[in-house]
Amino acid sequence: MVNLALDIGGTKLAAARVGDNGTLEGVEQTPTPPTRFWDTCSALLTKVAAGETVTRVGIASAGPVDIVAGTASPLNIPELCAGFGIVDAVQALFPSARIRFAMDGAAAAWGEHLYGAGRGVPNLLGMVVSTGIGGGVVLDGKMAVGRTGNAGHIGHVVVDSEIVCACGAIGCVEAVASGPSSVRWARSQGWPGTTGVELSKAAAAGDTIAVAALHRSGTAVGQAIASAAALLDVDLVVVGGGFALSGPLLWDPLQESISRHAKLSFLTNLRVVPAELGGLGTLTGAGALTLE
Repeated sequence: MVNLALDIGGTKLAAARVGDNGTLEGVEQTPTPPTRFWDTCSALLTKVAAGETVTRVGIASAGPVDIVAGTASPLNIPELCAGFGIVDAVQALFPSARIRFAMDGAAAAWGEHLYGAGRGVPNLLGMVVSTGIGGGVVLDGKMAVGRTGNAGHIGHVVVDSEIVCACGAIGCVEAVASGPSSVRWARSQGWPGTTGVELSKAAAAGDTIAVAALHRSGTAVGQAIASAAALLDVDLVVVGGGFALSGPLLWDPLQESISRHAKLSFLTNLRVVPAELGGLGTLTGAGALTLE
């Protein structure tokens, strides 16, 4: 018998077995397909299960999610954005399994709280800056869930911008500061690259447009963090995700932006640190759901 973890992201799908102490075993990853999502996802889960009886599955998905209905509607996976019944699909694949489901940002924050940069911190905000921008909240040592499971979805906190987001709102931090959003802005300024990785490398090499793009992203992320920290009164903010690995050219303006906006006395000692679990943070959090 085996427990499984599944991470559904805009860039990749990942699955693994979950050990008794929450460790991930036999991690498998594959790019998120543009079509036939469930065929790819079910094949990945079946491969990881390796013919054993699956007793529990922890699922983390890019949001929005609805943990009551068991559906995921990620904006950055076009095939699913109208809603996909992920819980029912996984249950049909493993009929005897108990399923736990969370938004990916919430799972990532939970993973960091249990095993990463947030160990021992009862109140923290987790933020993932990658293909999209997600987040989750741990308050008083418990994962905050909310009415539908979207508590902590910081990607749609509004910052100082008039850009229209994929969700239909104006000024969401995801529309300004995610990897693809930063690439779009840089290309509008004449930069010729196509990916966030290329943008980060170009900035490190001194490309002025790329440097400006990372500064713009870091500033917007800092604004969102300052707003969320004032609302939630957390001790710590843990920032992960592939685009967050862009280094000081992103992190320095992020910290400067927080200093400029977080002026309340209870925010004086707010700490903002990189995630420790890397690209497996969300999958780790999904695995932890199976141990509860």
